[in-house]
Amino acid sequence: MAPGHTSTSGPDLAGGIKLADLPDGGRLVGHCGDAQVLLVRRGAEIFAVDAHCTHYNGPLVDGLVDGDTVRCPWHHACFSLRTGEALRAPAFSPLACWSVEQRDGHVFVVGKRKRGEPTAAVGAMPERIVIVGGGAAGFAAAERLRREQYRGSIVMLSDDAARPVDRPNLSKDYLAGKAPASWVPLRGESYYSKNQIDLRLGTQAVRIEPGTREVILAGGDAVPYDRLLLATGAEPVRLTIPGADQPHVHTLRSLADCEAIIARAATARSAVVLGASFIGLEVAAALRGRGIDVHVVAPDKHPMGRVLGPEMGAFIRTLHEKNGVVFHLEETASSIDGEAVKLSGGDRLAADLVVAGIGVRPRTGLAETAGLATDRGVLVNSFLETSRPEIFAAGDIARWPDPHCGENIRVEHWVVAERQGQTAALNMLGRRERFTAVPFFWSRHYDVRINYVGHAEGWDEITVEGDISGRDCLMRFKRDGRLLAAASISRDIENLMIEVAMECETAA
Repeated sequence: MAPGHTSTSGPDLAGGIKLADLPDGGRLVGHCGDAQVLLVRRGAEIFAVDAHCTHYNGPLVDGLVDGDTVRCPWHHACFSLRTGEALRAPAFSPLACWSVEQRDGHVFVVGKRKRGEPTAAVGAMPERIVIVGGGAAGFAAAERLRREQYRGSIVMLSDDAARPVDRPNLSKDYLAGKAPASWVPLRGESYYSKNQIDLRLGTQAVRIEPGTREVILAGGDAVPYDRLLLATGAEPVRLTIPGADQPHVHTLRSLADCEAIIARAATARSAVVLGASFIGLEVAAALRGRGIDVHVVAPDKHPMGRVLGPEMGAFIRTLHEKNGVVFHLEETASSIDGEAVKLSGGDRLAADLVVAGIGVRPRTGLAETAGLATDRGVLVNSFLETSRPEIFAAGDIARWPDPHCGENIRVEHWVVAERQGQTAALNMLGRRERFTAVPFFWSRHYDVRINYVGHAEGWDEITVEGDISGRDCLMRFKRDGRLLAAASISRDIENLMIEVAMECETAA
């Protein structure tokens, strides 16, 4: 879901409210003219900011106030209440701020504040920064560099034909036909020229020369750098079974992939989704929204059970089955022909459309040939530096020392990639900021949103508060009594509070 609140509600804040109606720690939504405004009181201070998150318009009044910040309940974007600055992805645009006056026991919102002039980056700056990759991490890094008033050269090399897109939408609303194409780009074409970001689409980097600090392109051209960010992401694991190369067999990673599936879905009557991962099941839900018969084939015992456990997996299966999806679990596909998918157990499933969501692999080739340290990803330190300090890595390829679980981890979450891109940008400017953000992702299936914070590759205990089947629950994943992660449905505040607690635990 994306942009779109238009109505105003609540008291007229320009006309004032009683201070007593906003107790310490309280929040209230009203309007100032046509704008929805959130008031937050912290002691003697009262802040007034946009009432909705600039990412997907989540209601900030339902979020978490932590110090002088507010976090969105939907996707955990974080904003400064003082300046409106978008401190953490997935939001990049700031909140508008209003001036507040207190008179005669009342609070008045007296007008929108002008944003302060940004301060130029200081100190010795690299002259040339090159970003390889046009996904979440690459875009977030370029955006943050310019927001920090870095004035040097930024070259962004992407082998994709499309400008950076909001990839989660490709398996959700856009694929389901519920979102217009205008929602998909992270920024319009003019953004890059206006901010002097040299975005080169359809451009393949084939080699890095650390000695001369150059990126070599497929045509032989060399792009020099002082700092380099590798944000090459991951690529789908391809099927190797007979018939996998047929035109009605697809993977989903890029906008082009999504458009190809949408084009095929226009005439398809039956689809087979291979894999019961988050992407696979979001695709299944989107295709059901288009009225297509959907069968899901996966070797797992429970959909998403390896991440969310058997109870949540059983709920997700029931949810999809109620929406018409048929599961074939503990099964794999053995071959595909023009009309059907044959399963290892012998069954044949009619299929005008096949979508394979059987996993992804990090694209580490450039790093490996450049001699950078790798281990099932590109190894980085807490500053996201590779084994060459002038080269950084972020997003799906980066394996970093996670302070929360105490291990080197690599995750494939959109928000993590964006936040790593932001941290890498700061560190390419010499800030020396450790990446300590708690991993977070969300997944939506029909009208159910699952929020997950933390990282648990394995656990020995799952505790459940509430009722999973009633779509109101909080699950805690623990190992040796220590909380590693939490998943929730309809418990956004608790999920946010766990995120903050994990951050505080690391900072202590």
